Amino acid sequence: MRILMIIDGLPGGGAEKVVLTLSEGLIQQGHQVALLSLRDVCSYAIPAQLEYKVVNDDCRTPWRKLNELSRRAKQLDECFKELEHSGPAFDLIISNLHKTDRIVSKSALYSDNRLWFCIHGVLSSTYLGHRKGLNRWFKKQKMASVYQNKNIVSVSEFAGKDLLTDMGVRARHLEVINNPFDLVHTRELAAEECELAGQPYLIHVARFHVQKRHDRLLKAYAKTRLSAPLVLLGTGPEEKIAEVKTLALSLGIAERVIFLGFQKKPFPYIKNAKLLVMSSDSEGFGNVLAEALILNTPVASTRCPGGPEEILIGDLARGLSEINVDSLAETILDIYNNPPVIDAKTLSRFELQTICKQYAALAAISADQ
Repeated sequence: MRILMIIDGLPGGGAEKVVLTLSEGLIQQGHQVALLSLRDVCSYAIPAQLEYKVVNDDCRTPWRKLNELSRRAKQLDECFKELEHSGPAFDLIISNLHKTDRIVSKSALYSDNRLWFCIHGVLSSTYLGHRKGLNRWFKKQKMASVYQNKNIVSVSEFAGKDLLTDMGVRARHLEVINNPFDLVHTRELAAEECELAGQPYLIHVARFHVQKRHDRLLKAYAKTRLSAPLVLLGTGPEEKIAEVKTLALSLGIAERVIFLGFQKKPFPYIKNAKLLVMSSDSEGFGNVLAEALILNTPVASTRCPGGPEEILIGDLARGLSEINVDSLAETILDIYNNPPVIDAKTLSRFELQTICKQYAALAAISADQ
């Protein structure tokens, strides 16, 4: 089977990492996979045997934003034709992330039954949470129009439900497929040396973005009065990072908050942490929660819309807090002092090979339409 992945660049984000992991897993299962990146941005290693192409947009005219979507869609169509002529026709096409989806919606691929839109996040909270009145209504209609009567794959039950109920989308077909993880390889990578090993610390792994709520994280951490430092892994706009550093100073915890930036190999840091914390307002899935559990690191997370409740089941659900500072602080202390037992069997549902088979099965659904 030949499969095409499309994404608007590969910066250091969770969805981008999922696309590469999934591509590598599909290749291991004998499929041919091509990846089209709509920007020349890549913070990750490209898997061997992955046909990787960048669709460059060299337009620099003052009015380039006015026709950006249609222009980039045309560039995408040209590259797609070249790829199909270079080998067998694609059996499955997967568009990832809303910016990519908007471009694809202007392309010739939009009417193709082989096309599936992968919803990686809770769109209503990510894109509409700060909007009100007519502004919110128009943005919602504009976003929903991209997905109406289209094939959808959602990374969590909640993200799919959000698309149908809160966004008002009528999908042609909706499948829920969790994000994939190579459990063995993740543990192998985590075995590498880590300068923080041997000392207790908490860790938070996420880009600096308003949705991740670093403000809630720091305030909750301050309330715990824990002496173990809080390590922050991730990058983002300089002004946002500066804002978080200023907050740490005002809370009197600056000497206990360690900024380590983006790490291409975060797993040793996660493995050696005493606790991983997630403080988000929403999470399409919550990759880092699953990764921490794979490495036997306990987690505390806000019970935010998205995947956390689907990941933290059984005794692990003690790690879910309400979406406020006080509850998160209490949960951090509880899990820090009394961590739950992590049952490896519950993680098998996220195994890479299992998830790849579920994605490959989408081609049969497309063929029947």
